[in-house]
Amino acid sequence: MKMFWAVAIGAAAGGVCRYYLGAFVQQHTGAAFPYGTLLINITGSLVLGFLLRYALTTQTWSIELRALLTTGFCGGYTTFSTYSYETAMLLEDGEYQRAAVYAVGSVVAALVFTFVGFILARELIAWREHF
Repeated sequence: MKMFWAVAIGAAAGGVCRYYLGAFVQQHTGAAFPYGTLLINITGSLVLGFLLRYALTTQTWSIELRALLTTGFCGGYTTFSTYSYETAMLLEDGEYQRAAVYAVGSVVAALVFTFVGFILARELIAWREHF
């Protein structure tokens, strides 16, 4: 139960930070480019890389604290950080082909499925308009 609350509290904090930081940046840069999301993805990757490397190397944090900060906070702040970390670990381990497939596949698949989501939403809207 402690793990559940650690992840839940971290995710809530990460989500709130994402919302306010993203909104703040977009208000100051305009809507022409998603600078807020870009900043969140970059800083989330930085934070997760630091936290996991530190936590797994030093063993000074409890598993609950590590889950609160990584899966919870970073996961609520941005899942892009996990993608970046996993790609970096594959590269660091010399798994260049797997890293390339994962990196390109993740981006391409995410974009394709985003468009599939658009299509499904349009279909649902059209279906609802008939009733």
